[in-house]
Amino acid sequence: MSEAQTSSRASRWLGLGALVGLALAAIGLLGNQPDTAVLPDGTIARVNGTMLRSDDFERLVAAVLEDMRTPDEAKARKRVLDRMIDEELLIQRALELGLAHLDRKVRADLTSAMINSVVEDTREVEPNEEELEEFYAENRDYFVRPGRLHARQVFFRVAARGRNTHPLGTAIERATTAHERLLAGDAFDTVKEELGDYEVSPIPAVMLPANKLREYTGPTLLRAIAELQVGGFTAPVRSGMGMHVAQLVARGDSVIPELEEIRDQVIVDWRRRQGDQALHDYLLELRGYAEIEIAEGYEDAAS
Repeated sequence: MSEAQTSSRASRWLGLGALVGLALAAIGLLGNQPDTAVLPDGTIARVNGTMLRSDDFERLVAAVLEDMRTPDEAKARKRVLDRMIDEELLIQRALELGLAHLDRKVRADLTSAMINSVVEDTREVEPNEEELEEFYAENRDYFVRPGRLHARQVFFRVAARGRNTHPLGTAIERATTAHERLLAGDAFDTVKEELGDYEVSPIPAVMLPANKLREYTGPTLLRAIAELQVGGFTAPVRSGMGMHVAQLVARGDSVIPELEEIRDQVIVDWRRRQGDQALHDYLLELRGYAEIEIAEGYEDAAS
């Protein structure tokens, strides 16, 4: 790895903590430390009263040394310390300039960093069996698997501009005609043969799970098919592959899987809900000691 690459990656490592540091500073959690002659234990430097932690320094030095083709500890330590100081100076200046309030991207990044810090502890929590069973029982409908679908389609290839040679018109013209004829009761196979184009991967004539059917139809056409009653036809649908008119031939019953079949999925969703609740509680706490005034005429929006 070249010195330039090493320097670039080191910068990325050093930048990982900058955003959270800015967030903490913005809400006053990194207030100035007493101006004592001796730095407290666990501190590598003080920049305008803000302490830089030695454990962060050592972690970043280790990362830089790992990336160096020829490890040079003295050089790595100087580089890391310089950049930690520069980073802190930039954060402090950004706050002085009010970027945390004025720059929309900075505000969005700060919000994201704070949310991540609030919900971080919930990401590895393991529910006990009773909690998991209770959560699954209360949210069974959320885990319903849609029934299998049997669909078929007439496909119309969109020709390059100015190159349409089909005697019955463009893809959209043929798709419109096909849709009208199918609604009028013409045989599906006849319409497909007369108006449709060759399909490289035709939909199998069997019941398929929605995620498998999607491999043949793409997401846009699948959504249109899923909304149909059995026997119904989609209006002409445009996708990245061409134009389509599809029919839902049959639909299987939806299935609610047993907990053991989807245990991992249920745990992931349980953790997500725990994170949502943690964030909700944290925001309520912040509102509890915040001074918030709503302008006259906007009271309803805050209720």
